Amino acid sequence: MPKLPIIHATRDVDHSRLLQVEQLDLEFSNGVRRTYERLKGSGLGAVIIVPMLDDDTVLLAREYCGGVGRYELGLPKGRLDQDETAEQGAERELKEELGYGAHKLKILHNLSLSPAYMTHMAHVVLAQDLYPEKLPGDEPEEIDVVPWKMSELHALLGRDDVTEGRSIAALFMAREYLAGRFRRS
Repeated sequence: MPKLPIIHATRDVDHSRLLQVEQLDLEFSNGVRRTYERLKGSGLGAVIIVPMLDDDTVLLAREYCGGVGRYELGLPKGRLDQDETAEQGAERELKEELGYGAHKLKILHNLSLSPAYMTHMAHVVLAQDLYPEKLPGDEPEEIDVVPWKMSELHALLGRDDVTEGRSIAALFMAREYLAGRFRRS
């Protein structure tokens, strides 16, 4: 494992309501210096939830995604609120986006979106033993809830409206965990 570079300085470059750019002046173990830029997250983190209606049925959310300008099918997700655990955030987001709560929540792992230039991390949370309960959310329209068989995950990958990498990775993590083949080391 290579030695981590020395960070000589960091400074904010630009920011918006959602994004903050930070520069890092680095010195690598071989003496080479570079300035990297990265997008800083809110620091609170986020959750991506794999809600299992039964042993083989996951609930997906179809919602508009401004980044790609179309409706995408993926997992419910959201930022954590101040002083909220990953489990609490997952429970809240699940109720706001899909209208379900979960009696059983398990953090499977964490995912980065793009570790080369983003600090953002999301907790992958498996939600089981679901029950109906709706909380008001911040979505501009009702989210379409789509049940999908985990045994048909291969067919989901071929769809043009399924491109979000975190959802795809979290679905595979959950499938492998439920089959007894994945345990976090």
